[in-house]
Amino acid sequence: MKITNRRRKMVLWMVLTVLLLIGVTVAGWLVGEKAAVTDFSRKNLAPCLAYPFGTDFMGRDMFLRTLAGISSSIRLGLITAAVSAVIAFFMGMASAVLGRTADALISGLIDLIMGIPHILLLILISYACGKGFWGVTVGISLTHWTSLARLIRGEVLQLKESNYIKIASRLGHGKLKAAAVHMTPHLLPQLITGLVLMFPHAILHEASITFLGFGLPPEEPAVGIILSESMKYLVMGKWWLALFPGLFLAAAVLLFHFLGQGIALLLDPENAHR
Repeated sequence: MKITNRRRKMVLWMVLTVLLLIGVTVAGWLVGEKAAVTDFSRKNLAPCLAYPFGTDFMGRDMFLRTLAGISSSIRLGLITAAVSAVIAFFMGMASAVLGRTADALISGLIDLIMGIPHILLLILISYACGKGFWGVTVGISLTHWTSLARLIRGEVLQLKESNYIKIASRLGHGKLKAAAVHMTPHLLPQLITGLVLMFPHAILHEASITFLGFGLPPEEPAVGIILSESMKYLVMGKWWLALFPGLFLAAAVLLFHFLGQGIALLLDPENAHR
């Protein structure tokens, strides 16, 4: 199949986006210890050549802190999005494998979770799990699967009525085999797209609950911690403490959003020959 120039450009931009995100993640992980180094002789310095993002109230380099914070957020987003996607897939497939009773129970569970204010449920789960990295990971993973599960469930219900699934059933294929062999390939595009699009939501929610004090611990160079600490210094004119970390966070979210939209377009059959 001949790939059009438009698709080539889209694939190229997606590859560059992935490489950029990987580079930021690795760089942030490598400078983790340097980001925590304090030097009170250089505290609250405005942006300059030596410190492009300035320094904070403890003399820490804000560029290194921001880089480490974004790296931590991306790693957490990858883990939580992957776990949420797996939960969504199995929950969505339940109606095809376990029958109407299980489908009704899972549909009720989805409605229940979606009916609770999202940030409140996330804070409660994170706090119950001891906060910190793994507390936030569990909280986000258990609250971000519902929308994707509902989408996959809808696709499964349509596939169950298709002719080739009915033929497979008459040929002796059980529900589990039909779901694994015949349905799963059709659900992979939605699963992959949903997984990627969950990254920005996970990053933003991690930053939100960390900002509120229910997420990562203060010693972590997380973006939420950085923004929370910077609030008390904004009235003193230390604008750089919040501006650059906020811009980095917004840029990371937009890159993931662009990546998710690109994957959705490439996997959409209607765009296959454009």
